[in-house]
Amino acid sequence: MSGNWDQAARSFRGDLTEVVPPETLRALHRIVPWRHALVVLRQLVVLALAVWVILVFGELWYAWIPASIVIGFVVFDFTVLVHEVVHEVVVPKRTSRWHRVLGHLYALPSGLAYAQFRRWHLDHHDELGTDDKDPKRAFLSPRGASRLVKFLYFTPALFPIYFRAARRAAANYPADLKRRIAWQRRAAIGFHLAVAGLLGWKLGWLLMLQLHVLPVFFVFPVAFTINRLGQHYDIDPEDPAAWGTLMRPSPLLWDRVFLWSNYHIEHHYFPRVPMYHLPALHRSLRAFFEAHGMRERSYGGLLWDWLVRNRRAHTNWAG
Repeated sequence: MSGNWDQAARSFRGDLTEVVPPETLRALHRIVPWRHALVVLRQLVVLALAVWVILVFGELWYAWIPASIVIGFVVFDFTVLVHEVVHEVVVPKRTSRWHRVLGHLYALPSGLAYAQFRRWHLDHHDELGTDDKDPKRAFLSPRGASRLVKFLYFTPALFPIYFRAARRAAANYPADLKRRIAWQRRAAIGFHLAVAGLLGWKLGWLLMLQLHVLPVFFVFPVAFTINRLGQHYDIDPEDPAAWGTLMRPSPLLWDRVFLWSNYHIEHHYFPRVPMYHLPALHRSLRAFFEAHGMRERSYGGLLWDWLVRNRRAHTNWAG
């Protein structure tokens, strides 16, 4: 990296190495492909069980509604898997063809263009802390404190909001990258239209609604927005070490629901630590967090601050 985050992080890199011994750091960076594969297998099993519940108990609202919610969160989690590919931590060889192939496969369920996500996310890492160069902050975060605008992020309106942000971020991309993004996005849209059409044709429109429309267009935005609240919304702009939100560990719930992507600030410190090692990284960094006065947050507390106290994104919510 050579952007804003690299420059800012120099102020605390030495502190990180003091609290995390080199041998521990090497172990945390160890890429274990079978562990990644087990996570993917678990997601597919959960997805299959949720689909089975809807197919068998689709007339019982108290069965199919939770199953549709589960499907929506599984779809969101494919964005976490894409994220692992972007940082090349699925297999040890960074240039492996597996990264490219899996990136495209993982991007399809959430409708992402892998080329866009990769460029967008790496730019975010490089320019963290800036208002205009970090694409997440510049183009996707709500600018003001309007509760109505915030609420829209929890609805299907997220999709036009996101695609508008992606289009603005891509304005200065090279022409060949724009072309790759365009055909990948068309492929993703075509995939979802084909899935919806096939479900409606073979199973009926009610099951299409339960299995695809509600999970993708209504549950996914909720999962996406909650997850994003725990990234960079409650921060300390004066301390680069606290330019991310420190989340309270939740091994029985959010670690599983979000595939450890709730450890987001830890990921920015060491972006090539695989997702399954992030809880251990968090434990290793507790002394660092205490030294910088960083407080652990919960998603419930963040939602309260965001929607009820009406806090602005990328500001200090303490007090």
